[in-house]
Amino acid sequence: QVQLVESGGGLVQAGGSLRLSCAASGRTSSLYAMGWFRQAPGKEREFVAAINWRGSITYAADSVKGRFTISEDYVKSTVYLQMNSLKPEDTAVFYCAAFIGSIRKNGGDYWGQGTQVTVSS
Repeated sequence: QVQLVESGGGLVQAGGSLRLSCAASGRTSSLYAMGWFRQAPGKEREFVAAINWRGSITYAADSVKGRFTISEDYVKSTVYLQMNSLKPEDTAVFYCAAFIGSIRKNGGDYWGQGTQVTVSS
């Protein structure tokens, strides 16, 4: 089993920045990649970004390209999401996900509990 713990969410004004962190523990050697999804009120959960360990492969949704950057620290089993130029439409619960095999934009194999990001206009 793998446990994921997110941190770094909060309230920020439009145009501001936040950095999310997700630390994995347990059988982390079984993981191929980690990523982030988000779910806004009344909407389905959507893929945000993902990265494999060692950072050679990254994906990002078109809606966040140029604003969000995903990175990883293999030694710490931690993935980060640096979010800049935040917009009110970025308001959502952000979930960390871990992938055993390939990165899948429809969901991960393990999930964190989520962290709220609220962007005020």
